[in-house]
Amino acid sequence: MTSAPGAAAAALPFPPTDLPAFLQCCAGEWMCLRSRFELDRAASSDGDGDGDGDQWHSSERGELVVEYLEPAAAQGPGGLSVGLKGEPQRQLLFMADGGFTAGDQQGSWQLLPDSSLELTLRDGQREVLERIWFTKPNLRLRSTVEQRQDGSPGRASFSSEIRRVSRPAA
Repeated sequence: MTSAPGAAAAALPFPPTDLPAFLQCCAGEWMCLRSRFELDRAASSDGDGDGDGDQWHSSERGELVVEYLEPAAAQGPGGLSVGLKGEPQRQLLFMADGGFTAGDQQGSWQLLPDSSLELTLRDGQREVLERIWFTKPNLRLRSTVEQRQDGSPGRASFSSEIRRVSRPAA
């Protein structure tokens, strides 16, 4: 397991053009701000100003730690170990055929022409689509949308993440 901290990530080609480069660009410590939305609550909220109408959204800050995992197979793209600082990490392992695993869940990935990574998880009840993209090497954005089997919206989130970089000692 290796990680490419901020300075090393800046040396990678930008924008990343393949999955291994994208995953390596993700490595580092990130300050993040995430807004979450419970879309089914928003639809049922009457918006009468009594305070209950605000229960459908929240925002939180956090410290996200991402490590690049070297590929197990020579032709594999590798993976990521991801989690909030000080909490257990979750591993995402990517396969060259467009699949990935995250714990006991399986999904699919595709790197889009705009250099964004799209992850899709499906189970019998819902589909979760996450999109991750960089606007600069040290600024990453993520959006997640859940859609239920009946087509109704579930949860959504948007995160902006800024990589922590340390300055060299003088």
